[in-house]
Amino acid sequence: MNYIIIVFRARTETLSFANILRGYGVPFQIINTPRNLNLSCGISVKIPSNKRDIAEEILRRRKFESFAGIY
Repeated sequence: MNYIIIVFRARTETLSFANILRGYGVPFQIINTPRNLNLSCGISVKIPSNKRDIAEEILRRRKFESFAGIY
């Protein structure tokens, strides 16, 4: 299965985003951010790539200040 990683610079926003995904029924994992990304709080959210649209919509609506990218 293909997946994407959503990266934030703040741990609290990473966890908040994960909780919102839970509310939408989107499967996710909290993972250690890969070292090559080197721009986060140390943890990121991993979701199936076919759920990207939902993730992007949440990001647009919530305007997370520490959002660093989707990889």
